[in-house]
Amino acid sequence: MPLPKAPVRIVHLGLGAFHRSHEAWYTQHAGDGAEWGIAAFTGRRPDAAVALAAQDGLFTLIERSGSGDSFEVIGSIAEAVDGADVGRLRELVSEPATAIVTLTITEAAYGLASDGSFDAGVAGVAGDLALLADAAGEGGKPMTPLGRLVSALAGRRDAGAGPIAVVSCDNLSGNGDVARRAVTGMAEAWDGELARWIVENVSFVSTSVDRITPRTTDADIAEVEQACGYLDSSPVVAEPFRDWVISGDFPKGRPRWEDAGAVLVDDIEPYENRKLWLLNGAHSLLAYAGLLRGHTTVAQALEDPGCRKAVEAFWDEAAAHLQGDDLHIPEYRDALRGRFSNGRIAHHLSQIAADGTTKLRMRALPVLAAERSEGRSGAGSALMLAAWIDFVAVRNEIQDPFSAAIGAANRARGTERVAALLNLISPQLGEDPQVVALVAGLSGTFTTDTSSKTVTPAHLIPGRNS
Repeated sequence: MPLPKAPVRIVHLGLGAFHRSHEAWYTQHAGDGAEWGIAAFTGRRPDAAVALAAQDGLFTLIERSGSGDSFEVIGSIAEAVDGADVGRLRELVSEPATAIVTLTITEAAYGLASDGSFDAGVAGVAGDLALLADAAGEGGKPMTPLGRLVSALAGRRDAGAGPIAVVSCDNLSGNGDVARRAVTGMAEAWDGELARWIVENVSFVSTSVDRITPRTTDADIAEVEQACGYLDSSPVVAEPFRDWVISGDFPKGRPRWEDAGAVLVDDIEPYENRKLWLLNGAHSLLAYAGLLRGHTTVAQALEDPGCRKAVEAFWDEAAAHLQGDDLHIPEYRDALRGRFSNGRIAHHLSQIAADGTTKLRMRALPVLAAERSEGRSGAGSALMLAAWIDFVAVRNEIQDPFSAAIGAANRARGTERVAALLNLISPQLGEDPQVVALVAGLSGTFTTDTSSKTVTPAHLIPGRNS
């Protein structure tokens, strides 16, 4: 007999492994989790929803440490839905009982230009705006998560269901504000009255999220069957560590996520910068450097002395701009070394390497800009950019919102190519001859013998404060 499900009060866009290892886990472990069911919608493909629906939304979380695995059945997903079912999305978001919409739609899905403004010409967004305009106010059937969310919010307005919180759980700085600009920008491009309703009735909450969640393998499925005695087609593997920092208003309430360890703060920026730079920045650097050096996982890349030295140099630069005793930066770095070295978590570099233009804008650029503003070179963060530039030169297929432009830039040579690629991350980079020269000079670091081309630790760069 199926277990009773909590009533749906949270709608989630982006049903994937990370959502299930993170928000779904926190919701199950909230003191009032039995009152907060999640309806989770897939993104591009329906597969995850089909598999989970066949299991009544239940799945096994495999917590994988260096010493062994533990298993827990997670039941907080009350409904798993194909993201293409826009009608069901509108129906659920229009329910007065629905209090929260959460998002893990990836950085590239917000439809913002490099300067952070809404870009109606981004791939998919323009098509959705045309679909919305042709739907005579009914919202149509948009194809992107952003278009689907805007359509669903229009349904909530029309139903008079009251205010709601939108909570971004994607890895980008100020993700609540990013979501606000994306949603209101698209709404304004479609229906100015809807945009005004959103400004008055939708709270955009910022978060910093963290839990390494590699892809599930057939071996993981077999392990669950052997250890637990049942077949689960959709288990999720995660490291023991987890972190969730939340800042913003919930006009219709929220689960008591703090019971499960979530931290509620007024100012989230220091926490999200710590995570974006030290964790995610190091991941991007290891991804491009490690793949160039023939590695496949984070643990393998960190064992490479050249890759590890580069990470430590970048961390030195980033740490100089992370102030506050509450951040515990030395302890955080030490914990990252241990987490990255967990060879039982097969966190694949190819997974991290996707969408480089978007990720590097958040992970490398702020540290580089901060270093150069204080008169230092920023070589540690520039090396991350150089590794990406070398990576895209040797890959035939690039998963990136600017993949076509990357291909065009790769046809140039020398510093002209470097400038064209940096320009895709930020025009400020590509138009700064000193930055272009710095990055060009670091190119080849991970495609040559690293013993002949070293990275100076940031604390030894002239002018560095000890």
